[in-house]
Amino acid sequence: MNVSHRKIGKSVLTGMLALMLMSLLSPAMTTTTTLAAPTAATMSSLTFRDTMRKLWEDHVTWTRLFIVSASAGLPDTDATTQRLLANQTDLGNAIKPYYGEAAGNQLTALLRDHILGAAAVLTAAKAGDTAGVQTASDKWYANADDIATFLNAANPTAWPLDTLKMDMKMHLDQTLTEAVDHLKGNYAADVADYDKVNDHILAMADTLSAGIAGQFPAQFGGAGSPPATIGMPHTGVAQNQVSDMLTWALGAFGLMLISSGVWVMRRRSIRI
Repeated sequence: MNVSHRKIGKSVLTGMLALMLMSLLSPAMTTTTTLAAPTAATMSSLTFRDTMRKLWEDHVTWTRLFIVSASAGLPDTDATTQRLLANQTDLGNAIKPYYGEAAGNQLTALLRDHILGAAAVLTAAKAGDTAGVQTASDKWYANADDIATFLNAANPTAWPLDTLKMDMKMHLDQTLTEAVDHLKGNYAADVADYDKVNDHILAMADTLSAGIAGQFPAQFGGAGSPPATIGMPHTGVAQNQVSDMLTWALGAFGLMLISSGVWVMRRRSIRI
């Protein structure tokens, strides 16, 4: 009877220790602590590049359609304007998963001013208002610098301020040339102008998408965590180190308990 009781006692103690170990490990194995920040679904950098290209190509395409419609006073001018402004919302939304809601809204606001500024220049040029063109143009180019400054604050390493200002100025110069040629009826030059505008904006889109993919590699299938950005909110990444250390410590403690229990049982069997 004593031997039987010893065996039963040993089995019960071992089972209790095992259950205790499992209950301690389960929360540690399933709990993950994350930073409270917006996140983006993982996608390939190529898919993201194509998405950004589409959005920025829409930007120059709908700008061109606005130039054509507004210059001729076509009945689709209002609808075209609304679609062009919607594109600026799309562009702001595209960066929200990486820089946050406020940053996306700020980019949208800056781009809306960019479009409205272009419309003011076109309106003054169509009316032959030289002074109006100069005033509107000054505001338009100042806004371009604001956009460059905003983007540089988000990713100063990939998007140097001087480079961004130069790119934005090129975008405005080319768009202005396109609008002037269209207003003057130089349609062959106008078409060639648009090709240049399109090529340049695609290069800018690639610069922006590459900068974001490089800054947030974990969200594009790469290794590592995205670095903190300057001047904008940024997304957080999972922090598993505390959980891993807790799992290791509890496992070691549980094994120690099991070993101690077995040793105690052996001592008791020897004494009995």
